[in-house]
Parts: sequence; C-alpha cells; structure tokens
Amino acid sequence: MTQPPHDEPTARSQEELREQVEHTRHELGDTVQALADRADVKTRAREKAVAVREQAGAKAQEWSGQAGAKAQEWSGQARAKAAHVAHTVEEKLPEPVKEKGAAAAQGAKEKAAQAEQVWQDKAPQQVRDHRAALLAGAGAVLVACLLIRRRGKR
Repeated sequence: MTQPPHDEPTARSQEELREQVEHTRHELGDTVQALADRADVKTRAREKAVAVREQAGAKAQEWSGQAGAKAQEWSGQARAKAAHVAHTVEEKLPEPVKEKGAAAAQGAKEKAAQAEQVWQDKAPQQVRDHRAALLAGAGAVLVACLLIRRRGKR
C-alpha cells in the first residue's frame, strides 16, 4: 500500500472520498486476513503435514514398484548364475568323481528301498496302518516333554 503525499488533495468530492475509504477498508481487511492466516500456526502445520504425508505416500509407492522390479531382476540373475555355476562345476569334475557320486546316489536309493522293505516286513500291520497317527502322537509327547522341562527351569 502506497500512500499519497499529505500535501496533495486525494479526493475531489465526498463521493470519491467514500470510495477511497471503502477501497482502503477492503485492502486493510485483506491484509488482516493474510496476517491472521500466517499467524494460525496449527492450521499451517496441519496443511504442511498433509502435504508431506501425500508426498511420502507417493514416494513410497514409487519406490515399492521399483523395488519389486529390482527384486525380480536380481532373482532371475541369481538363478541364472546358480545354473551357470552348477554347469561349470559339473564340467570340471573329474570322471571318477562323477562315477563315485552316481554310485553313491544309486546306493542310497537301494538302501532306502531296503529300509522300506524291512519296514513292511517287520512292522506289525497295526503300526503300518496307523503310522501317521503314531508319528503325530510321538511328536505331541516330545513337545509336552519339552514344555514341562522348560517350565521346570523357571
């Protein structure tokens, strides 16, 4: 707001003077409202918090999308690298080691088959029929013993 010098007449008539007073009142009202808005710290803080929250949400969403894409990319790279390493190791293994590994795997398969056969031959029919229930019961007894032991230490 600029003020005219005091020695110059500002209004030629009463009507002009009233218009100038009314105009000045509006300007003063606007200025007071602007100052009141600036002085209302709570409202300004809330508005800033809302703006920051929205900005953070947008950033988080953006980063989430980028992270998911990166994770998929890295997962694919890791799988490819693992396959490459496995292939390289297999190529570099001496033939006798490969043969011993294959023989050991075959021996393990045969021993597992023999153990299954022994189980079928020697386990009573009732035990074979209810193997899952017996294993579950044994597990429950083990857990109960561990809980009792743990309570005893307290």
